[in-house]
Amino acid sequence: MSGSGDASAFDRCMAVGGVAVFPADTVYGLACDPGNRVAVERLYLLKRRHLAKPSAVMFFDLEVAFDALPELGARTREAMAKLMPGGVTLLLPNPAHRYPLACGNDPETLGVRVPAVERLAGVGWPVLQSSANRAGGPDPRRLQDVPELIRQAADLVIDGGELPGTSSTVVDLHRFEDEGSWRIARQGAVEEDELRAALGGQWHFDPDTYLEMIDMDVPLFERLQDELVAASGVDMGRILELGTGTGETARRLLARHAGASLVGVDESERMLAAARRSLPAGRVDLRNGRIQDPLPDGQFDLVASALCVHHLDPEEKADLFTRVRAMLSPGGRFVLADLVLPTNPADVRTPYTPGFDKPSLVADQVQWLEEAGFAEIEVVWEQGDLAVIVGRT
Repeated sequence: MSGSGDASAFDRCMAVGGVAVFPADTVYGLACDPGNRVAVERLYLLKRRHLAKPSAVMFFDLEVAFDALPELGARTREAMAKLMPGGVTLLLPNPAHRYPLACGNDPETLGVRVPAVERLAGVGWPVLQSSANRAGGPDPRRLQDVPELIRQAADLVIDGGELPGTSSTVVDLHRFEDEGSWRIARQGAVEEDELRAALGGQWHFDPDTYLEMIDMDVPLFERLQDELVAASGVDMGRILELGTGTGETARRLLARHAGASLVGVDESERMLAAARRSLPAGRVDLRNGRIQDPLPDGQFDLVASALCVHHLDPEEKADLFTRVRAMLSPGGRFVLADLVLPTNPADVRTPYTPGFDKPSLVADQVQWLEEAGFAEIEVVWEQGDLAVIVGRT
């Protein structure tokens, strides 16, 4: 079948408990009503797949998915809007245990797909879907690649011509809402760079390997830290650190300012857990949060950040600088040690991912600090694509 009648035929097939072979935006799939046990068992039988194995629930409209999953948090919805429709399957927390027949033996997880399939636009049913092959068999790129027995047994077969032939990329978002972290569970149609640009977050920051990764990507990391600490002044009382990570900068700042207490903010709870194990509990207050959101209350003598602010857009950087200025005590200072965009492209030394890493020119950041109301601004160290900038009140 083809043309505008495909969506109507697909809807009718799902309504009567049928099983359909259909073209997704990646490979050919099998679909049925996820709430109809007989249909689900029949689909699994055709695939020779065990019912304990999970399948994804596919929506043909993102707003229908949002309506069906009201417990989704704002950050997760934003991520879905950036990636969908498209060739991804997202593994989401499922606290309400929705679509249990699709979840196999893991009711706490729900796989969600929203494909870009114009010929099925307007389908109002969520469907349980899986690739139209035998379990473990090759993904079908053309209709004739679908096993003949499956085609003959299906109640509806839609020919969509030749498809890309690469299955969806499966992305685990279990920790995304709370931590901003994610991982690729299966490589597929959407590349890592595209995911990084859309999701940002702490996807590759593992506290156990963080320092090793930093030492590899940023050979001047120790020098950057030394310059930050040297620029932090003396005898600071209350410190706010933006992007605490595993506590490397916090440890150095607390050693320099012996009487100080430190409030640290980071969006990865796993990184903060590592920091709590290494920092003196009586002197630190570590909080899970994003620096784009409201910062901790109170006045601070020092605000410091290392290798964190470059993940923000220019407008977000300017806004952050204004908020930092408002919370500094008289005579306080803001020390920014970060990846920057050098005026000479040959000075780029640190590998970074466009869309995830967003370094800005030093001159632009100095201007934003001036506009934020800092009275004295100094670039105290700059080498290649790294710089330490100090703004004083």
